[in-house]
Amino acid sequence: MSLQLSNIILHQLSKNDQEELVVNYRSDALELDHSSENLVAELHRTFNAKAGKGFGLFKSDSEFQQRLDTFRKGELSFYEFSQQCGESLKHELAKYPFADEGIFVIAEYQSLATDYLFIAILPSNQSLKVTEGLDISATDYLDINKMDIAARLDLSTYDTDKESNRYLSYIKGRVGRKVADFFLDFLQAEVGLDSKQQNLVLMQAVEDFCSDAQLDKQETTEYKKQVATYCTEQLKSGDEIHLTELSGELPPTDSGSSFQEFTQSQGYELEESFPADRTTVRKLTKYVGAGGGLNLSFDSLLLGERVFYDQDTDTLTIKGCPPNLKDQLTRQSH
Repeated sequence: MSLQLSNIILHQLSKNDQEELVVNYRSDALELDHSSENLVAELHRTFNAKAGKGFGLFKSDSEFQQRLDTFRKGELSFYEFSQQCGESLKHELAKYPFADEGIFVIAEYQSLATDYLFIAILPSNQSLKVTEGLDISATDYLDINKMDIAARLDLSTYDTDKESNRYLSYIKGRVGRKVADFFLDFLQAEVGLDSKQQNLVLMQAVEDFCSDAQLDKQETTEYKKQVATYCTEQLKSGDEIHLTELSGELPPTDSGSSFQEFTQSQGYELEESFPADRTTVRKLTKYVGAGGGLNLSFDSLLLGERVFYDQDTDTLTIKGCPPNLKDQLTRQSH
């Protein structure tokens, strides 16, 4: 990938004998060489691939934002900027029970004509290796794929659109760790764009559009399938849902109204573009549910054809079991 690295530094977060979190600062920034570029490229790729990211913007009194602006004006060196961030990070992280040790990385770079600032705590693990003399020794490595404390600032959007509610993105992290809260506090930022909510509003708009256009069941199924196909392709390519682009791929109503015109006239608060949410998009063409030991999923077009739901008795009837399931049930009954 095309990536131009401007600055990168690593500091180490560790615990002392009193189990207090401390930062061991590197003496200077890393060299901008092939190894450091490869590291940032891998961080960028992994971050893009992470599901469930949150989006936000700086609070009006954010000290992190002030520190960043001072650095970008040339009044603070990258090394000094990283040290101040390290101290702030240490104090914030120490408040939480997941105050892990790890490698604190800050990188400034450009990818596909967009400038970024990347900040993360990378897990550091040990592995065994065999030397040339066939001895066994331990080696440390960065477990980038398990990175779950990371944020990225889109500097290009930050510079050109101060009103944006999404120039900050962060990994929400595992359930129960409150990583999102921690990183928002560290950056002194607030939640902005809710991509999952945008997807839910989009799905409702599609449902209402089909109803308003009085499409029959087959037409509705095909329409939803087109929307799902577009969203899935955007997910695969790492691109976002663009409302104008999506609307252009969908047939208008008999009156000539496009999907985008419908969303605007009906007051759906949809952004022009937002990331697709895989779980939400899947519900366009499938019914999915789990609980009480059951895990069910079936194509929506089967409802009323091979799958029937009785609301009064809360009973689901399936006609024609999948062959592999039928085989298991048959063998179990004997």
